[in-house]
Amino acid sequence: MIGYFVTGTDTNVGKTYVTCALARRARELGRRVFAFKPFESGCAQRADGSYVGADQALLVEAAGGWQRGTLAGLYQLALPAAPLVAAEAAGTTIDLDRIVETVRLGAGESRAELTLVEGAGGWRVPLTATDDTSSLARALSLPVLIVARAGLGTINHTLLSIEAVERDGLPLAAVVFSRRPDDNVSGALRNRDEVLRRWSGAVLMLRADPAALDPLL
Repeated sequence: MIGYFVTGTDTNVGKTYVTCALARRARELGRRVFAFKPFESGCAQRADGSYVGADQALLVEAAGGWQRGTLAGLYQLALPAAPLVAAEAAGTTIDLDRIVETVRLGAGESRAELTLVEGAGGWRVPLTATDDTSSLARALSLPVLIVARAGLGTINHTLLSIEAVERDGLPLAAVVFSRRPDDNVSGALRNRDEVLRRWSGAVLMLRADPAALDPLL
């Protein structure tokens, strides 16, 4: 598989926004995309009692709307909590082997030229009693993208996340700062530059133009 595992420095940092932007940009460039978020917590309940993951739906749409069933997401969990906690509340267990099999199936069925798998929260978020996000990234054997806030506090969170990924021995492709409309532009650029002073990898800044992500494609 060719693609990325997308993690974040925290929750609500823009992982889905960045993953969707990358999927859409790849499609603009003529590539087939499989975009997958295997588990999502805080899901809304439908009238029939089932649950729908809003982020999962956004990724499916960004990839072209072809994904159905388990290829649109395996776990829709009601409790807005870490996947392990939300799964326990729902009386289920997240199966990493099942996730890996589903990713390979989706990438193969679509003949994907880019496979994107988005995790939940950050690098140490627990998925099972013994596994965290790093366990899934390792099992998928995809390079890692770290998505970070562009504003205040991001330097520390970003550098700690970089250290954790590299300490675990996984390939880190890039850091992407997700800049929000109310972020101070000069402050965001300074934060990016400070990370670049301390890490020699690629640090990208995404606001509205998905072409900013072209170095990843």
